[in-house]
Amino acid sequence: MAVAADNQPGRIGPAFGLKAVVDFATGSHARAAIILVVVALLSMLPGFFAIPPTDRDESRFAQATKQMIETGDFVDIRFQETSRYKKPVGIYWLQAGVVQAAQWIGVPDAMTAIWLYRVPSLIGAVGAVLLTYWAALALVSRRAAVLAGLMLASCILLSVESRIAKTDAVMLLTAVAVMGAMARAYLPEQRARLEGRWTWIVPAIFWTALAASALLKGPVIPLIVVLTVAAVVISDRSARWLLSLRPFIGVVYFAILVMPWFVAITLRSGEGFFAESVGQDLISKLFQGQESHGAPPGYYFLLFWATFWPGATLAGIAAPAVWAARHEPGAKFLLAWIVPTWILFELVVTKLPHYVLPLYPAIAILIAGVVDAQVATSKAWLVRGTIWWFIVPMILGLVGLVGLVVVGKQFGFLAWPLIGASIVMGFRAWQLFDSDGIEHSLLRGVVAALLIVTAAMGLIIPSLNPVFPSGALAKIMQESGCRDPLAASAGYGEPSLVFLAGTNTRLTDGAGAAEFLRGGECRFAFVEARQQRNFAQRADAIGLHYSSGPRVEGFNMGNGRAIAIAVYRSGSPP
Repeated sequence: MAVAADNQPGRIGPAFGLKAVVDFATGSHARAAIILVVVALLSMLPGFFAIPPTDRDESRFAQATKQMIETGDFVDIRFQETSRYKKPVGIYWLQAGVVQAAQWIGVPDAMTAIWLYRVPSLIGAVGAVLLTYWAALALVSRRAAVLAGLMLASCILLSVESRIAKTDAVMLLTAVAVMGAMARAYLPEQRARLEGRWTWIVPAIFWTALAASALLKGPVIPLIVVLTVAAVVISDRSARWLLSLRPFIGVVYFAILVMPWFVAITLRSGEGFFAESVGQDLISKLFQGQESHGAPPGYYFLLFWATFWPGATLAGIAAPAVWAARHEPGAKFLLAWIVPTWILFELVVTKLPHYVLPLYPAIAILIAGVVDAQVATSKAWLVRGTIWWFIVPMILGLVGLVGLVVVGKQFGFLAWPLIGASIVMGFRAWQLFDSDGIEHSLLRGVVAALLIVTAAMGLIIPSLNPVFPSGALAKIMQESGCRDPLAASAGYGEPSLVFLAGTNTRLTDGAGAAEFLRGGECRFAFVEARQQRNFAQRADAIGLHYSSGPRVEGFNMGNGRAIAIAVYRSGSPP
């Protein structure tokens, strides 16, 4: 693999012609941005507004944000009466800003419109795609930078995270900004350009993004930075390039940005925040599988082929060229970004798919450099692996349609053409790989991803009503005619119910639900079948007068169980 595109040291691969869309995108930075934003939105918007609040993390984040708005307390983080100190405050501030802006302009039911809480994630995901292009420009040609952006924009994992109201998509934006700035400080030809206005702009980007990442998810991105720096410093036996980031002033600036909230939360909670976020959340994840999310080493490697699809299909083909270029500055930096952190995450006991997301932009840039340079291996056993472009949409389409029939009780005919087109496009990407070339097949894989995501996220998942019982329960309250209904739930305590039914929703047992109904008018009890006897016995004992409502049956994604929830309302039957 050549050291540089356009024969510049530290860059990967010369530029070759691509399809018309990439030709258009490489005409200017503005065109590249337009294409990348359009592709990202095509990947991320289907289902964005239609998918109900999901359990459990999304609804916990959204509910904590909602309580901030309700109380006007933007320092403390709480879920009902319980502190929620696992993550810093950054994402809650972003979500609260969006919701309050929506209230100001008159968006109906803004407080329980989950899509508003997802807006920061969408912006973060799209921003991460654009910043991947920007970061890649320091390392590869403009064409390769566009390809890297396209791979990330269509990446299955980022597509999912862009629809979830939590930290990871926004954190990815900060990660790419940090690493893109650091690449410009590290690469000799890029460092030489840090004169004039860039003398302070690149360090400002680095330290601002690093501070933002700390307010979003604590030490995760700083840890990646430390591991990357350690790897390249050990390899080069020099750390002088770090001076380009103005570390002494930068550390002070970083502290000015992050310390006010950390001081405020310490004054509010004492040792509570650090005990929960560091002691209970971070450190416990290192040594035990938290919340049943433990997995052995190799988990992320196996999952990569699905979560980074369609770009992952080319990882094996690109690997020999990347290995050959490992001593070149650009490839060395990208590998330092990926390898040490990946090894660490594989060793950590608690594993969730999104933990390695900050490493995917670097992988995309490496693969894009190989695609652009046309130096991918032609070994038959690796080339045969491109059938993965065809297999993934076929499997996802089949699973989606079966789920729609079995769970959603419908055939979903609108999804069939999209799934079929995705399978065909994936098949063509694999079938024509040898004749049309690697870049054309990659673009067909991107289109296949956009089609299957539109079918799955835009049509299938929003139709799986039994998977979202909280929405049905909240709707019963909203249509009751009560001005301020209150609810208690026995046996079903998912965060989405608290978010939709109200912060004052009481999570209790059957006897507690009966006592709750006795407390006044316009009260509702949601009693899951396993708590039914407990409720009935207590209701009889206290002579409770109540009326029965509809029965909600579904599937609790939080614990993987089928559920049947009876609805009761305070007062005698009409």
